[in-house]
Amino acid sequence: MSNKDLLDNIKKLREMTGVGFKDCKKALDETKGDIDKSIEFLRKNGIAKASKKMNRTASEGLALVHEDNGQVAIIEINSETDFVAKNKDFINFCKELSKINFNSKGDLDKINNTKMTNGILVKDHLISLIAKIGEKITIRRSNFFDKSNGDNFYYVHSAIEKGIGKIISLVKLEGIQKAKNEDIGNKVAMHIAALNPLALDKKNIDQSIVDKELEIIKAEITNSGKPKEMVEKISKGKISKFLDENSLLNQAWIMDPKKKVSDVLKENSSEKQLKVIDFIRYKVGEGV
Repeated sequence: MSNKDLLDNIKKLREMTGVGFKDCKKALDETKGDIDKSIEFLRKNGIAKASKKMNRTASEGLALVHEDNGQVAIIEINSETDFVAKNKDFINFCKELSKINFNSKGDLDKINNTKMTNGILVKDHLISLIAKIGEKITIRRSNFFDKSNGDNFYYVHSAIEKGIGKIISLVKLEGIQKAKNEDIGNKVAMHIAALNPLALDKKNIDQSIVDKELEIIKAEITNSGKPKEMVEKISKGKISKFLDENSLLNQAWIMDPKKKVSDVLKENSSEKQLKVIDFIRYKVGEGV
């Protein structure tokens, strides 16, 4: 078979099955270019069956966190239904993936190309798991916080097991003094999980989000029948409130709403000023 014929057949097979280039080429090599036998080959290996499911929406699943020696990794693996998220095979896959994620420092490409304990690459085991369970499963996102520039803390909301849940937050704080104020790190992580800040401070919130919110606010005020001259005045107050409610340092502290998070950080500072260096929050399926 010429290179052109091979490429044409790969293209045709991809269109028929939705399978990737590499797997299509392997199937055609195995079947000496026979399209029908190639489809059968892919189906027998669970690849075509898995790929057909990949246009579905996977918004359930699990978030997992793994900590070792002050470093923390977080990952989200999605399934289509919560029923599968409770499946033993899925949970075991997620647990091993959480450790791999830590060792790969949150690099998704490295994760997919890492061998699991069964000797199979993550990306290949994933295809087999999809075929076995019968649902779309995706490794959606991952992150890694090293221990430079601060101390890491995390919180798992309603954990089903240690380090496994639906909402996980991770925060890095500078200025922690062991045995003096390290408890505040866990509390800040809990606050982030509960109130979902968009950014650290007002100026860090994506301008496109602010513009869209302002547009909605102005339309709402106008549609309520308020005079035109009042729209700008009222909208300024509302957008200011929006910025406060969605920036971590300006949010009302969840454990004492009379204080802001910035106030609590100052109160709990010791020799060094407590500062939030970075944070992240995963809620399973959010934004899918």
